[in-house]
Amino acid sequence: METREGLRGVSASFEAEALASLDSLYRAARRLTRTPADAEDLVQEMYLKAFRAADQFEPGTNLRAWLFTILHNTARNRARDRARDTVEIDSEAVDRAADLGPPGRMVGGALEAMDTPESLLLRDTLAPELQAAVDAMPEAFREAVWLRDVEEFSYAEIAAMLSIPLGTVMSRISRGRQMLFDRLNHMRSVNA
Repeated sequence: METREGLRGVSASFEAEALASLDSLYRAARRLTRTPADAEDLVQEMYLKAFRAADQFEPGTNLRAWLFTILHNTARNRARDRARDTVEIDSEAVDRAADLGPPGRMVGGALEAMDTPESLLLRDTLAPELQAAVDAMPEAFREAVWLRDVEEFSYAEIAAMLSIPLGTVMSRISRGRQMLFDRLNHMRSVNA
């Protein structure tokens, strides 16, 4: 673990500006990892990488976008590394879980799925109808729309963060917004 002295090359203004994005980076990490502990680890690792590479940041460019790029790349690398890890299975635990049935709770005689950290966070910040519409979107579209409409990144910044072509970003945002519009209209007509 590096100490503050080990990161002397990081200017106070760079550090302050980088840390100002902590909340939005943590929210993005929660969406990517779906667990608070993993999100905290991801953000910590991202900041360590960012501070180590601070001399590579070009002043005058968007620091927040640079940090989000590091966050997404770190998350992608972690997912790839986890996929390579060997899986150990505790047969007894699997059998016990199978006996318990799927996770959830009984509501009105029907099994309702348990909430994920992402769904809890979104529920706290979005209207119920919008929450349901966002939840129904495929992840690729949800991520692109979120980065553009909530985090307010440019199309080019999103393309760089997600390592996809600019046209793909524009398409995902357009299609994602259309999915939201259609879903919300459908919900409105059903409730009318």
